Amino acid sequence: MADTRVDVTTATGKTSEKNRTKAYFVGGGIASLAGAAFMIRDGDILGPHITILEDLDRLGGSLDGAGTAQDGYVLRGGRMLESKYLCTFDLFASIPTLDESRTVTKEIFDWNETMETSSSSRLVRDGERQTAPDFGLSEKHILTIERLALEPEGMLGRSSIAEQFDPEFFNTNFWFMWCTTFAFQPWHSAVEFKRYLVRFAHLVSGFNRLHGIMRTTYNQYDSMVLPLRKWLEARGVRFELNTRVTDLEFGERDGAKVVTRIDCERAGRGWEIEVDAGDLVLVTLGSMTDASSLGSMDTAPVLNGKAEGSAWTLWETIAADRPEFGRPAVFSDHIDESKWLSFTTTLRDPAFLRIVRDFTGNVPGEGGLVTFPQSRWLMSFVVPHQPHYIGQPEDVSVFWGYGLHVDAPGDFVAKPMSACTGREIMTELMGHLRIGAEAGRILDTSTCIPCMMPFITSQFLRREKGDRPQVVPEGWSNLAFTGQFCELPDDVVFTVEYSIRSAQAAVYALMGLKREPPPVYKGKYDPRVLYKAFLALHDMKA
Repeated sequence: MADTRVDVTTATGKTSEKNRTKAYFVGGGIASLAGAAFMIRDGDILGPHITILEDLDRLGGSLDGAGTAQDGYVLRGGRMLESKYLCTFDLFASIPTLDESRTVTKEIFDWNETMETSSSSRLVRDGERQTAPDFGLSEKHILTIERLALEPEGMLGRSSIAEQFDPEFFNTNFWFMWCTTFAFQPWHSAVEFKRYLVRFAHLVSGFNRLHGIMRTTYNQYDSMVLPLRKWLEARGVRFELNTRVTDLEFGERDGAKVVTRIDCERAGRGWEIEVDAGDLVLVTLGSMTDASSLGSMDTAPVLNGKAEGSAWTLWETIAADRPEFGRPAVFSDHIDESKWLSFTTTLRDPAFLRIVRDFTGNVPGEGGLVTFPQSRWLMSFVVPHQPHYIGQPEDVSVFWGYGLHVDAPGDFVAKPMSACTGREIMTELMGHLRIGAEAGRILDTSTCIPCMMPFITSQFLRREKGDRPQVVPEGWSNLAFTGQFCELPDDVVFTVEYSIRSAQAAVYALMGLKREPPPVYKGKYDPRVLYKAFLALHDMKA
């Protein structure tokens, strides 16, 4: 790789140290894209001095959106947005939309004033929709929730959610709505569950109608990743796609540990990037969508492992004999506890959307996630506003769904979800919706693409202090970690906000900027929030 370092002189004729700095981001997800933007916006780094190294052939990481109307669109998933994502909206307040008519942040808020989420069918049982279902919690369950909100994380340790509640909790409407909105399993970390309870306390009062949940105008790749990439490209940021980082070499400078070299590979050819004094390296650790596999209407996706990806291997390599880099095996070696399957269906006939609209009482984009608590797969689906992709034809529509219990046989298809084709997944969904006469035509005009993700909830696995490294590990001067597997007090993983907050914290710390990310919103200190949550948990009206 050619050296693009250039000297920029100030009015005094001296070279600016900031303008000599080069930065390398390992991974092309939202954390790296955000970090590059913060470096340019807040750190005055020149765009051509920033390089993003990505193993795949496209940027965006888990905020993806791919496919075509002809072959079928694909979304591995979408992250929930809400108004208290302060780092996210701070970043995108600086990024214009693709048509440059306003900022991305303003577009999102304007859109959600127009298309406000208000589900009339959050749960469906026995073919009947339930509007604003009661939580159904016992006093014991509520006391446990309140205890978790107050208990220090150190006391919870590596315990699971199941170790905190009695078995009946996992049959309540509250659990079905909570676990499917956020993708929790009973065996997941009690600490992460606690963080979610506290972080989203302000959403509890409207949770049974998904009030407060926000969406982008299109899928998050089109609405967030593409404008951010365009902004970075305009400033000369370099993107090295199809480039796998295989190792980092380390040394010491001025008594501090540093990265001295980045080992890369592309198309079987290896090369090295020398990291000079003053240069910075920011690594996105792990990946919740690493080694994902797609199926088709007539084939099921396969279950891959670490060998089919690259993110976990790199983390394991650099963390060997370096405890300050965390313990990747805690998150990567329990695929049976972190996998689930999503599916994206492209429709070329209006029948399905018409049936869903009439059944749920919501137009596309208004209702949010619909869950079938009686489903052996614990199946949910959501119909976004159409079009969901830029350039999507008017006569084509798209929806997304997923299942949390992928190894259980279906209720209408006698196979586990993990072994099902797109055709079989659609058959199961239409069975729960009681679609009969029109089912054949819907199948004939649909393309359902299932996606198996072995590590999708790995960030929720049971952990303890030290399993996730600090954003800037102690004793290191030019290295930072970003993404879902570094430690940020108070905030919650599996969110866009966590990735962007980690990037903002990393950039400010490495560059020695006298600023910090905006503090995490803490509704638990607002008596109005607590009062409304108390009423909701007791199924009482305000």
